[in-house]
Amino acid sequence: METENKFKNIYRIRSARKTGWDYTNDSWYFVTICAKNMEMFFGNITDGKINLSEIGKIVENYWREIPKHFPFVELDEFSIMPNHTHGIIGINNFNCDCDGRDEAVPRLYDDDYPQMSEISPKSKSLSVIVGSFKSVSTKTIHQKFPENNFAWQSRFYDRIIRNEKELDKIRKYIFENVLKWEFDRNNPENLIYS
Repeated sequence: METENKFKNIYRIRSARKTGWDYTNDSWYFVTICAKNMEMFFGNITDGKINLSEIGKIVENYWREIPKHFPFVELDEFSIMPNHTHGIIGINNFNCDCDGRDEAVPRLYDDDYPQMSEISPKSKSLSVIVGSFKSVSTKTIHQKFPENNFAWQSRFYDRIIRNEKELDKIRKYIFENVLKWEFDRNNPENLIYS
């Protein structure tokens, strides 16, 4: 039984996503993506304003380009912080006549491991969107700055936004995040909206 949760009988695969929720569902999602080891790759904050580094500008550019590659996605409020990014992603597959195949996420299985298809990201899902964003930004950063050893944290945080009131509260949190940097920067637990 133990091997059912392993890939190639080595890696334990546990989803960070909400059990029972289909992440291709039309909804708004609050996403937080962190740099590996919370390293300050993306810039610095002075006088309540983010001054993006060249790496931060790459991250911002690829975030803004998400809807070009995923036409069923709408972006809302987002911010690039020195060691993480917050954003609101809207998925609207219902009104999109697209196949959702513009993705950079590697497949975690092949014919030898069909059981992995159950936990691999679905086309048009939040995991594919975030994984593609992380993949293309990492590749570009490595090409332009090979010496800095950039990497994203392996997973990301998400929250399914349940109503308009919560959406407005999260927008405010993201917008004001730069102003609250002193509280966030030394405590990774503060990076998640609560």
